[in-house]
Amino acid sequence: MNGVLIGVVIVVAALVIWLVLQTAQEQRKSALLEKQMSELRRDLQTIGTSQAQSSGQIATIGQSVSQRLESVTKALQDGVSNSAQIATQGQTAIANELKNTREQIGHIQKQLGEFQELGRGMSSATKSLEGILGGAKTRGLLGEVTLERLLEDSLPSSQYATQYRFSSGEAADAVIFLRDKKLVAVDSKFPLDAFRRIEAEGEEAKRAFATAVKIHADSIAKKYIVPGEGTLELALMFVPSETVYYEMLMTQDSKGEPLDAYCRGKNIIAVSPNTLYAHLCVIHLGLRGMQIEENAKRIFANLSGLHKQMETFTEVFEKLGTHLKNAQQSYGEADKRLEKTQNTLDGLVTTSVADAAIENSAVELALPAAEANTKTVPRDVSIELDAEKEQQVPLFFRNPNSRA
Repeated sequence: MNGVLIGVVIVVAALVIWLVLQTAQEQRKSALLEKQMSELRRDLQTIGTSQAQSSGQIATIGQSVSQRLESVTKALQDGVSNSAQIATQGQTAIANELKNTREQIGHIQKQLGEFQELGRGMSSATKSLEGILGGAKTRGLLGEVTLERLLEDSLPSSQYATQYRFSSGEAADAVIFLRDKKLVAVDSKFPLDAFRRIEAEGEEAKRAFATAVKIHADSIAKKYIVPGEGTLELALMFVPSETVYYEMLMTQDSKGEPLDAYCRGKNIIAVSPNTLYAHLCVIHLGLRGMQIEENAKRIFANLSGLHKQMETFTEVFEKLGTHLKNAQQSYGEADKRLEKTQNTLDGLVTTSVADAAIENSAVELALPAAEANTKTVPRDVSIELDAEKEQQVPLFFRNPNSRA
């Protein structure tokens, strides 16, 4: 029974504790809820205040937005009106430009018609020129004239000569004089007839053109490469047309060897008007550089002689400086001695004058006493006084007839 009572008491105590705990917890919850309700009320009041303020701000914003909308509407209206004016002006400008363009197109069409007339005139002139230059001699003269003009434009007259004749009797169209009495021959007699037949006869004419070029290169090598007469081991073959020069570069002989390679093998350099001009400019620059080198050598030789003269002058100038230095030193020493001698003479003169003045005053003072006491002074004493006075007077002031 006691155990049951104890158990019941424990249970009751536990229930009481639980109720107390529950009550405390409910009180804490109630306090928390009350606190939260208070905060919620404050928040609601704050929200209400903020809402009132927001209502005022919203009204202000609405008014501002209305004003801006009015200004924007006005700006849009002005922009639309301006756009209409700009569009009208643009249409007018485009219409004017189209009108000007039509006028320019008509002017261009007129000029094209004039060019077509000029083209037909040039075509007829070209045909006439081809008829005039139909002969090989005439075309050769044209090549020579072109070559001579290029030489005149590129080199001074002293650096080239036309129709230069060798001892064998062969005459080169032109030669270029180089340094050390060397020269390069230039030939302008290119076989143009074989080239003119290529367009009409095709491959057969092209093979004939290759053969003619090779024969011409062999002829130039034989005639104009003469080392015994001062020529270089090469010669220039002038092709008076860029079209012909291009065809020669692209043509091969029957063995598949390019014509320019064959010419180089014979020490013949094929040149067109443009490439010849480039070669002549390079030769001119080389000759000019050689002349500058010779002038530099002469200037260097002159400078060497001037350097030797300067060395000789420097030696003479140094000797002169040594003599002048010695003379200056001797002059300084002589000046010091002269000054010392002058000071000595000045001292002697000053001392002599002072002694003479003192002696004169002493004599004047002693004369009355001497006359009064002449009888009382012994002769020996007077002689001794005279001797002392003579010793006080310098030698060059003493009377030569006085006693020693």
